[in-house]
Amino acid sequence: MFTHSKFLNASLSLVVVALGASAAAQTSSPQPNGELLFRQRCAACHTVVPGRPSMTGPNLAGVAGRKAGTAAFAYSPALKASNLTWNRANLDRFLTAPARMVPGTRMVISVTNPAQRAAIIQYLSRPTR
Repeated sequence: MFTHSKFLNASLSLVVVALGASAAAQTSSPQPNGELLFRQRCAACHTVVPGRPSMTGPNLAGVAGRKAGTAAFAYSPALKASNLTWNRANLDRFLTAPARMVPGTRMVISVTNPAQRAAIIQYLSRPTR
């Protein structure tokens, strides 16, 4: 006879197995795709095609190693005065919380997930074509 407690124990076992499988899938997932993330999170405002005009945000082709506020774009006074050079560490801090790093910036979108941020920075750091 299948009692209520046996049913409850069987149900709990299934939940535990399902949660374990879900956690394993999350930890063993491949690295995020920086190009895909850029298209999903950044491409509405930015382009990475060399020579293409800036959009709502500046063209990010060759951004790695570039001094902030120097590409052809109407930057905020705060970003122009920031004296930043876009290395990986600065890009990481900026994408984490743009307004915290450069109060007065017009950039309002953040990337809070460290793995996604790293993938986007890797994508932006590749040689431009």
